[in-house]
Amino acid sequence: VMANEATLASAAQVRRKLLAIWDVMLQSIYTGCHTLGELPGGLHVKRRAAYVYDRIKPYLIYQDYRDWAVQLRRVRADAQNIFTWVSTFAIAVNEVNASLGRIVTAPTNGSSGVIPAVLLYYLTFVDPKAGEEEIVEFLSVAGEIGSIFKKEATISAAQGGCQAEIGVSSAMAAAALCHLKGGAPEQCAAAAAMALGNLLGLVCDPVAGLVEVPCVKRNVVGAVNAVSCANMALAGVDYAIPCDEVIDAMGRVGSLLSPDLRETGQGGLAATPTGIRIAEQLAEET
Repeated sequence: VMANEATLASAAQVRRKLLAIWDVMLQSIYTGCHTLGELPGGLHVKRRAAYVYDRIKPYLIYQDYRDWAVQLRRVRADAQNIFTWVSTFAIAVNEVNASLGRIVTAPTNGSSGVIPAVLLYYLTFVDPKAGEEEIVEFLSVAGEIGSIFKKEATISAAQGGCQAEIGVSSAMAAAALCHLKGGAPEQCAAAAAMALGNLLGLVCDPVAGLVEVPCVKRNVVGAVNAVSCANMALAGVDYAIPCDEVIDAMGRVGSLLSPDLRETGQGGLAATPTGIRIAEQLAEET
């Protein structure tokens, strides 16, 4: 991956840019975990990341988001609570996105919580001694997987539904996590295929057209799915369909989805009685 990137920039430049990307990702997690209230937009959706974080956090002393990340590495959580942490990280980023905060598209705004959540999970619970090298490797692998999806299918919900956003981000994170935990390339590809296969056909149905319901919490599904698929691949569980074919299948499925299920807010949850009522109330208020 680095050799490919080196055709456009030096290794030092690529490394510096990737670390800058992680810095923004980390800051968005921190902001989401420390901001209460409602999301803007008129849906009156309460922020949940800070609420959950306040319930599960141990006593930590920190000055800023970077210090917070260092102190988080002292956290010891059992298997049950680890997924709560991962979920909180994912929600935090997407709540920042929904409030027009600064996030990293990974690969899109609506799916921006998955990759940061899985990487912070690794740094906090899997290898607290990991540093910049692991961050660079994780983001390099995730980015390469994402570029394959973009070239061979799509990363746009308007073209392929939510499978092209949450599904792709989950595949990217699964492959990257598998790599950092010692997986071979074949295992990383299996992790990505498994992650996307689990979310194949996921529709994009934002209530009232806003990236809040159900988008924020779907990032949780993407992150938890990524961790599980990476672990299964590392345990020797293969996937019957090769990753390239899963990507092709996603592209075909996306083209078969009704426009109502591709970001228009006209189908799925957006078309339920409650979803319609929320959209109508919002229209009246504005």
